[in-house]
Amino acid sequence: MLSVGRKFVSNIRCYSVVVQRFKSTNERLTRAVEDLKGVASQPPNEVKLSLYGLYKQATEGKCTASRPGVFDLVGRAKWDAWNKCGSLSQEEAVEKYIALVEELKDSPDPESMDLKSELPDGLVASIQDNVFTIRFNRPDKKNSITFQMYQGIIDLLKEVQQRDDVHLLVLTGTGDFFSSGNDLENFIHMAKTGRTVEDLAKDAAELVRTYVSAFIDFPKPTVALVNGPAIGVACTILGIFDVVFASDKSFFQTPFSNLGLSPEGCSSFTFPRIMGNARAGEVLMMNKQLSAIEAKACGFVSDIIPHSSFAEEVETRVKKMASLPPKSLMYSKMLLRDVVRADLHAANNRECDRLIERFTSDEALGAVMSFFKGKGKL
Repeated sequence: MLSVGRKFVSNIRCYSVVVQRFKSTNERLTRAVEDLKGVASQPPNEVKLSLYGLYKQATEGKCTASRPGVFDLVGRAKWDAWNKCGSLSQEEAVEKYIALVEELKDSPDPESMDLKSELPDGLVASIQDNVFTIRFNRPDKKNSITFQMYQGIIDLLKEVQQRDDVHLLVLTGTGDFFSSGNDLENFIHMAKTGRTVEDLAKDAAELVRTYVSAFIDFPKPTVALVNGPAIGVACTILGIFDVVFASDKSFFQTPFSNLGLSPEGCSSFTFPRIMGNARAGEVLMMNKQLSAIEAKACGFVSDIIPHSSFAEEVETRVKKMASLPPKSLMYSKMLLRDVVRADLHAANNRECDRLIERFTSDEALGAVMSFFKGKGKL
């Protein structure tokens, strides 16, 4: 009887040890999940999949689910990552998950990698895997562009164009919008300086001229990842880009007539050349909004990607493009651009000269005032 009692006590102790060890392991996994949220940058897709597989293995054990169908690409990738763990024990999976998170925590922040230009509020920039990314980062303002952001992008493009570790440029946005274009509050801030309207208009037009010129002459491939609506200058500048990938939730609009303004971003040259005179007239003069499908049909967009998988898909495509021989990319870009470079600069100059007049016109000033009174509709 005594031996039975001792055995019972021994079993209780063993059970207690197992429970404590499980609790400790579970707590460490939970901490690692929280630590992952604070890493400096988004890990590559293959690392994300490894983390997913290890987490599933750690929490559920060996994969026993059926592999998703051939059309469920994301589901199949996740299943493969989990199944790859094989007979790895749950404790071993936890240790591997934690080690991978620690490795990510120790990796340098790509957003601080040797960029000399000072970033204004509203912009995020990074260099990773030979890709230089500029991100509009004012989601609460629909990523509208301030004058400081214009100058920040000009400075960034000038800085990185000769860097050997940059093979291509990516422009994208944070949140639901790519960008809603020019922040109309720019004009309010300028008016408070006490300078004449004419001088302010010249300065604003010159900033736009320099901004557009920086993209015209950027020597490496440019890729726009249009994650949402692109309006105004955020739309017109796309005509200068080499590749444009658009979310199926994006649309494109240039409401210049509504604002008493006129085309910029070389759109008076690029839009008719890309989409034909009739469609360009609708878009640039009549404020027609193009859906992603319409934009692709007329050649304005390279490809449309479902919004649900947009981030993952464009990351894969951009990484593949950046792995191509950089000199070949640059010289191919040069040959394509040199054919129209002079025309682009001429269009940019004509457009900005007209903008000086438009910025000071009664039509534009009235439209801006109506906008801030809540009557304006883009």
